[in-house]
Amino acid sequence: MACSSPLFSALCFHTNVSPKLYPKLNHTYRKKPIAPAIPPLSAAADVAVDGTTIAVIGGGSVAALAAVLSLSDPEKRRQAQAEEVGGGDKEVVREYFNNNGFERWKKIYGETDDVNRVQLDIRIGHSKTVENVIKMLTDEGPLNGVTVCDAGCGTGCLAIPLAKEGAIVTATDISAAMVAEAEKQAREELLTGKDELSPAPVMPKFEVKDLESLEGKYDTVVCLDVLIHYPQSKADGMIAHLASLADKRLLLSFAPKTLYYDLLKRVGELFPGPSKATRAYLHAEADVERALRKVGWRIRKRGLITTQFYFSRLIEAVPA
Repeated sequence: MACSSPLFSALCFHTNVSPKLYPKLNHTYRKKPIAPAIPPLSAAADVAVDGTTIAVIGGGSVAALAAVLSLSDPEKRRQAQAEEVGGGDKEVVREYFNNNGFERWKKIYGETDDVNRVQLDIRIGHSKTVENVIKMLTDEGPLNGVTVCDAGCGTGCLAIPLAKEGAIVTATDISAAMVAEAEKQAREELLTGKDELSPAPVMPKFEVKDLESLEGKYDTVVCLDVLIHYPQSKADGMIAHLASLADKRLLLSFAPKTLYYDLLKRVGELFPGPSKATRAYLHAEADVERALRKVGWRIRKRGLITTQFYFSRLIEAVPA
């Protein structure tokens, strides 16, 4: 079980995926057990990954990896991507998640067995994050009537469970393909089986928007695994903007920047896989906390979710 830092409120995170929320995933998880820790750098993986999935592939000693990294230039690959779509990081992200990235992450976030062991592990890690967000939000009472903005909703992995809990959800994503898939899944789960849910859940409002375009006021704003697409210079502004939309709580998850995780990310960038991916940015927890303090917010709870190939820092911030 992964637990939070003892600073502020202690928060112990679930490590088993709830069969209630993810029955098929829990079955797959039992069928294909995966070690709970990141393997040694000398261990070779038999799959190709990219900078977004931040997985470890092959390698030898840390010194050997450092030598290889010094000879590589993943930045040139990223610049070429930006030139192809005629813009910067945002345009690359939009293009990726409307095309190859959509197909890849739809499988990862879904329930198909057609995934490799890295993708399955990432699915489990992301599902743990979603389940811990639901627990964090419901610890203080029911969500009936609570307004929630799910910023970067993907295929609806969080928006749909929130609606089942009674929340009034606005779910947005930069990718039109992701939003269409999320709405499709929401209709299948919330409207088809509405007689089984009492009271009947309110269908989330799905919109195609980037983070900068979000507006309105919500009791809670949640942004999971999206800051990985923003360098810290832009992440500060995004954190401030998201906080301005929230009245009571802001939940963020991000890939933590440590020496070890940074090395793993750079190794992943050496092996971009068969399809192009987006640039991946890690963030130091101290930098995120500083950005929150600048706009009058403080971290109340924090925790770390890790699997073999997935690691994410989850924080809950409230007005100071």
